[in-house]
Amino acid sequence: MKDFTMTFDELYRIARETLNPRELSRSSSAGSVAAAILTDRGNVYRGVCIDTPCSMGFCAEHAAIAAMVTAGENRIVKLVAVMEDGSVGAPCGRCREFICQIHDDNHRCEVLLEAGRTATVGELLPMRWN
Repeated sequence: MKDFTMTFDELYRIARETLNPRELSRSSSAGSVAAAILTDRGNVYRGVCIDTPCSMGFCAEHAAIAAMVTAGENRIVKLVAVMEDGSVGAPCGRCREFICQIHDDNHRCEVLLEAGRTATVGELLPMRWN
């Protein structure tokens, strides 16, 4: 899907449609958080979280970024993460740092926050690793 003018409302809709909460096994679940990212080439990549014991799972943002990198891209323009109840959430600290390390300009990525507010990853992670 290529759309260089995609709004946060459209990206939210894609992330919300990606939600798919389910049990994977006795101890693992997936899909209670979904993320949609828009790249500088106008492509949208989606992912869901996988929650497992022993911290071996990963966030929805990581899954979406893995799909993006697999497709040969690494520059993120916008990001939306949606929780199971439909609310939006900011990426965790690990995701913020990961986003910045995937491309040197990803600190400029805009993130949808609650109440329709937005911030850049750089604003959310002012003292990043590099």
